[in-house]
Amino acid sequence: MGERLRKLGIRLAETRSTALFQLATELPAAVLARTPGIDITVAVEWQRAAGDWGAYAAEVSRRNGS
Repeated sequence: MGERLRKLGIRLAETRSTALFQLATELPAAVLARTPGIDITVAVEWQRAAGDWGAYAAEVSRRNGS
């Protein structure tokens, strides 16, 4: 299946990272770690990154709207 997806131009690692990033914005780190089976420290890092990105995006949005 992975080979078929690659032939279609779908990059699995990037797709997985995008999905985890999205989950990090919606789930507590403990739940995020258990769902795909990643280490809790990695889940906390993803959640921090997601939070920081959200704050950054909001700030850029405010600047562009003024």
